[in-house]
Amino acid sequence: MIQNFKNSGYEIVDFDEKADIYVINTCTVTNMSDRKSRQVLRQAKKKNKNAIVVACGCYVQVAKSEIEKIQEIDLCIGTNEKADIVKYVEDYERNRNFIELENILYDAKFDEFGSVTYTEKTRAVIKVQDGCDRFCSYCIIPFARGKVRSRNPENIIKEIVQIAKNGIKEVVITGIHIASYGKDFENGYKLIDLLEDINNIDGIERIRLGSIEPLLISEEFVNRLKKLNKICHHFHLSLQSGCNETLKRMNRSYNIEEFDEIVQRLRNAYDDVILTTDIIVGFPEESEEEFSKTYEFLKKIKFYKMHIFKYSQRKGTIAADMKNQISGDVKEERSKKLLELSDSNENEYLDTYIGKEVSVLFEEQDGKYYKGHTANYINVKIKTDADVSNQILKIKITGKDNLSLLSEDVIK
Repeated sequence: MIQNFKNSGYEIVDFDEKADIYVINTCTVTNMSDRKSRQVLRQAKKKNKNAIVVACGCYVQVAKSEIEKIQEIDLCIGTNEKADIVKYVEDYERNRNFIELENILYDAKFDEFGSVTYTEKTRAVIKVQDGCDRFCSYCIIPFARGKVRSRNPENIIKEIVQIAKNGIKEVVITGIHIASYGKDFENGYKLIDLLEDINNIDGIERIRLGSIEPLLISEEFVNRLKKLNKICHHFHLSLQSGCNETLKRMNRSYNIEEFDEIVQRLRNAYDDVILTTDIIVGFPEESEEEFSKTYEFLKKIKFYKMHIFKYSQRKGTIAADMKNQISGDVKEERSKKLLELSDSNENEYLDTYIGKEVSVLFEEQDGKYYKGHTANYINVKIKTDADVSNQILKIKITGKDNLSLLSEDVIK
């Protein structure tokens, strides 16, 4: 959306500055995100009472009645209309009437933005897929995003070729449920086929996968994937719980035994693989025994890092009506315990890298240091006077600072 505004001659300013147009891209994954979305929408009008305030994204899509109560909003745009945001804003500016677009959740095709979108100086995020049809019992996203829609692979390749020409070395392949990529195609073209095609693009040196469904990691998938020299050895496998009983209530499509096999499959394929995950604590009916099973399973798997979420009741989901909702105090206690385990795992991993040589894509300057990431997504800082931004350099790790690795110089 930012790129489309830029292409139309608009100046982009920070949200804290006075602007003529404020665009708030809302989230609805938790009750907290709903509340924050409402707060920010109201804040925008206070900055400039004559500004056009645009609400878009998932919260707009699923909470029509709540959005209509926020008087500060001028224009509502659903998840599939973002590509035409400039047109809608300019139409509103001419007419100055509240425009409400119809819900078109079930469009059959992927919504093409039609231009290269950069997220950072050294990395571009490529959205290849939208929608989800898994309907996990806690999740509102399928209702906000609709059914699976895969982006035309020719358009993806064309965009990444342009990105490479502009000097970007790393692409992140993402979507709502990228394991479903190609499910709506009739020719059998799947995510692994797309990754093989991207791997052949000159100039791109790293291909990173966003969050993936564990069951994507079949033997065939891994055997083909490990032949691709540009794939980053970092995989974010969305586990959610380490207890089979909890996973069943969540309507997840795997059990912990299958997940364990998937982890071993990846560790056998890559010596330096880094695994991260998401965990929900305090899911309805999660007993102390179930949480204990999750904790022990996580100790066994030993993820590099875990993102811990306290279960949030989402109206319209099956889990919202389940009995035995867990209290906030219990969720807080369980969250704290898993965060401590995550920090401990991360520190242990980092200690194993001290004295080793690693390749780092440096991204930005931070005081006396340049910051970047290894291919398996470990934070690294190097103290140097040279400008090393957007360069992949080999360095020797000499220590660590908090949860980052440190180096004093580039290996010549």
